[in-house]
Amino acid sequence: MKVLLDDSDIIVLDKPVGLATANSPRGETSLYVELVSRFGAGCFVGVVSRLDKPVSGVVVFGKNKSAAASLAEQFRHRTVKKEYVAIIEKRFPSALGEWVTWRDLIYWDDASRRAVIEGARGQHGTQAGSQKAGTNSGSAETSARVIKRAGEVSLVELLPKTGRRHQLRAQLAFRGCPIVGDRMYGSRLPLSFGDGMAVALHAQKLTFEHPKTGDETTVEAEIPKLWKSRCAALF
Repeated sequence: MKVLLDDSDIIVLDKPVGLATANSPRGETSLYVELVSRFGAGCFVGVVSRLDKPVSGVVVFGKNKSAAASLAEQFRHRTVKKEYVAIIEKRFPSALGEWVTWRDLIYWDDASRRAVIEGARGQHGTQAGSQKAGTNSGSAETSARVIKRAGEVSLVELLPKTGRRHQLRAQLAFRGCPIVGDRMYGSRLPLSFGDGMAVALHAQKLTFEHPKTGDETTVEAEIPKLWKSRCAALF
């Protein structure tokens, strides 16, 4: 576990690819399980933010109920600033360095275990989500820009305002530029580590108000070395 910040109220980690944040299947570990083991029986570990298993980057936990509640409220009121980077396939739909903002309606489809953007076209050209959306759909807002292009891949910066499940993965795929390694959302380029698969999406920075001091706190996780070895031209 790479610890980025650790004090009496919070612990911030750089989650590696292939490890769940919490709620892992029986017999598998997670960041939550590792922290409980590290702190000892009877300790409090509050899960405040989550990342998908194949995604890496900054994850914060509360070490007491007060801190966890404060952080959870910040996420709920969207005052936490989240900064991601991703490597995508094909062409990003804006000029180099130009910020665009996407506002979509999105819902979670339990059958396919995927997020679906309303208006997305299925394999046979039919509109996905037209009948299922309704009550479980919600807004997804992200600002994005392409930082660098190299052949068939590009490095993009993403600032999600909302925190829907698989939001960034679905929004990029919807615009024809899936994240490298994300086969669930149409990627054709693999990004593997050992025996597992990775998605080239990384939570690089998290900025929040410290639950005890009130100070603005920014924590950053370095871009994975795997990316630099597989897509050296982007770096």
